[in-house]
This record gives sequence, C-alpha cells and structure tokens, in this order.
Amino acid sequence: QVVLVESGGGMAQAGGSLRLSCVASGRALGGYVMDWFRQAPGKERELVAQAWNSGTTYYTNSVKGRFTMSRDSAKNTVYLQMNSLKPEDTAVYYCHVSALGTDYWGQGTQVTVSS
Repeated sequence: QVVLVESGGGMAQAGGSLRLSCVASGRALGGYVMDWFRQAPGKERELVAQAWNSGTTYYTNSVKGRFTMSRDSAKNTVYLQMNSLKPEDTAVYYCHVSALGTDYWGQGTQVTVSS
C-alpha cells in the first residue's frame, strides 16, 4: 500500500510561483517513475511531468521551461516547482505512481492562478 500526500497548492497571480510537494509512505519509490497530473474544471486529467530516479524528466509542452520536477529519494518526496504561472495552469494537481501493477494517487491540491 502506498499513500501519497500533496501539499503546496494555493492561489497565485499570473507570473508568480508555487512549489508542490508529494510525500509517499508505505513503500520506497526510488525505483519507480513518479508523475504529476492536473485536472482543470470540465477537462480530462492530463500528465504534466514525470521524473525517473535516474534524473530523466519529461514535461508536457505547455509547461516546458516553466515547471521543474525533482525528487528526493531519501525523503520519498517529489516536488513540482511552478514558475511563470498562467491562468490556464489553474487545476487540481495530483501526484501519481504506478507500482507493482497498481496506480496510486494523492488526494490532489488546488492551484488557482489569477490574471
């Protein structure tokens, strides 16, 4: 069993920054790729960023150059640093991992960006 808990969401003005954290408990996740997804009202959940333990990262085009995902295996924690925020970044952000054939999701954290 893996439990993911996100924090760090909130309100920001366009151009501002927020840093999301996701702490995992129940299993060491160093060997698994970790993901951040987001879901805006009326839209499907979309993949925002991925990070492998090797340091390799992936970003969806809309956040490239603005968001940075990192992980601290010692703390079993992943982060999403979000800079130059835009109103279209407004969504609930979810931490995700697929481990041993099971998908685990956090409860989500709301990010609201005003223009």
